[in-house]
Amino acid sequence: MDERLPGRPRDPETERRILDVALAELARDGYSRMTLDSVAAAAGVSKPTIYRRWSSKADLATAAIETLRLLEPKVDHGSTVGDLTGTIENFIRSLMRPNGMSLIGTVLAEEGHTPELLRLFRERLVAPRRQTLRTILEQAKKRGELRPDVSLDAAVAMLVGAVYARYLASSQVPPRFAREVVEIVWAGVRKL
Repeated sequence: MDERLPGRPRDPETERRILDVALAELARDGYSRMTLDSVAAAAGVSKPTIYRRWSSKADLATAAIETLRLLEPKVDHGSTVGDLTGTIENFIRSLMRPNGMSLIGTVLAEEGHTPELLRLFRERLVAPRRQTLRTILEQAKKRGELRPDVSLDAAVAMLVGAVYARYLASSQVPPRFAREVVEIVWAGVRKL
């Protein structure tokens, strides 16, 4: 049940504008140089308007980054390999967008100073992406497609980790990379 106080309803356009500005500032300046004052000014709102929606700078920053994941297309290719590939392709597109990896870097750089930022990032972005992959693999296991001894956590880590490793090695991810990684992991986990 929504227990909001009576008054003017929140404008979704205002929320979108604040998130867009926050995302742009994060990408351009990093978390430590992004300020709620500058976000408010650029979005044309007051700081209290931001605080009514997000409890802290870390909350706003991770909500802004989360919008990128929420915009990803739904994946339903009708096969485990197709669904895993589509999910990894979404991840790669998100990572390869301008400043995609630098957004992750700015979150990691703040771990010692702002642990809330990394906690929210893991909660809003890392956990849902991993859960999507895990769900695909759990469904495959229920259909008898996987070996019974397969570690789903290890398989998910290999799928996600391969993308980061490839990016860090060359800042480029070839177009067929998602398919290649999924095929390699699939060969190791599928029932023979």
